[in-house]
Amino acid sequence: MSWLGLLLVGVALADVGFSLTRASGWSALRRARTAEAGAAVAVLLLGVLAGLDEPRHLLGLVVIGLGVVAWGESVTYGFGARRYAVPLGVLGLLVVAGLVASGPAPAAHGLLEKWLEATDLAPLDGLDPDRALLVTGVLLVQLSTGNVLVRLVLGVTGTTNPLRDTVAASPAPSLKGGRILGPLERVFIVVLWLAGEATAASIVVAAKALLRFPELQAARADGSRPGLHEVTEYFLVGSFVSWTVSLGSLALLGA
Repeated sequence: MSWLGLLLVGVALADVGFSLTRASGWSALRRARTAEAGAAVAVLLLGVLAGLDEPRHLLGLVVIGLGVVAWGESVTYGFGARRYAVPLGVLGLLVVAGLVASGPAPAAHGLLEKWLEATDLAPLDGLDPDRALLVTGVLLVQLSTGNVLVRLVLGVTGTTNPLRDTVAASPAPSLKGGRILGPLERVFIVVLWLAGEATAASIVVAAKALLRFPELQAARADGSRPGLHEVTEYFLVGSFVSWTVSLGSLALLGA
């Protein structure tokens, strides 16, 4: 599963890099290209550290790097042209290709294997390099990539944030905390599930609903804010997509 793990790491790093340069003052295109290049280089370096340094392995790493760039470019195009389905299709094809290539993929070893054998960290005890790459990729995807996927699906379904469309005298605030709560929620779900605490993971899901309940209840029907059903639809669609990212990632770990 080394190829799939490296692909997920690259995709996630491209999205994280784009998010981290938000305050840089750069244009969106420059931020995207810089993040894509950095993620592609990171995939190459991580692959070499994992012992994938033969010519054919390096070729595979280059192909993965191109896939990472394709994802980043598709996201930029998708949001810019409002063709939200395009990046979703690109990511789907990349994941399928990674799964197909996982069979003949070389086993990771090298410095990564030596480090895993030498580390005293309990969660890494007995973890083979291929599994370590895949788990790392899955955890990183829960961060910015999960948020990107939520926004894309909201765009595809036409489910916009109703609070941003309010025409009140003073602009109403948007639903807050999604960019932070979403990643935290997804990471907790994946970590708890991997630890065998499926019940605790479900509690995290329920806790999010409780945290959002006061904000959903604040929606009024007097015209100053959108109706409760509009806000609830936005919340439910976003939440289900976010949970699907976590569960889909867990499915990849079991593949």
